[in-house]
Amino acid sequence: MHSDFVQDNISKSQKGTIRGLHYQVGEYAQGKLCQVLTGMVLDVAVDIRFGSPTFGEHFSVILSGDNHKQIWIPPGFAHGFSVLKEETIFSYKCTALYSKRDERAILYNDAELKIDWQTDKPTISEKDLKAELFKDIEKDFIY
Repeated sequence: MHSDFVQDNISKSQKGTIRGLHYQVGEYAQGKLCQVLTGMVLDVAVDIRFGSPTFGEHFSVILSGDNHKQIWIPPGFAHGFSVLKEETIFSYKCTALYSKRDERAILYNDAELKIDWQTDKPTISEKDLKAELFKDIEKDFIY
């Protein structure tokens, strides 16, 4: 699969912050190539492709400025991360531009997903606290 990157993003977060689980739909569905420049995160991807044999399952990996790992999150997966070290700088390249209209989110602590974010007292944005439950997402991606 060939993908062109059209947008680069960098975020700076403090230890205990959880961002996600985010995705975009339609013509603005994004693939993301993620890495950490400084610090450390637990990076999480959830398969949201209806009909997929791994639908609803998640994968996680530690990304850090020391291990230099990257992860490719294709369209059809919700993405989030938990910051494990102070002053973490997270970088990700996207295959589609940001579109507020096409942005969606799944609640980070949805019991159905059983994600261990490896933090006891997370800091969550107001926007992410209003995300929907996994069982309520629309069939925007079909396997």
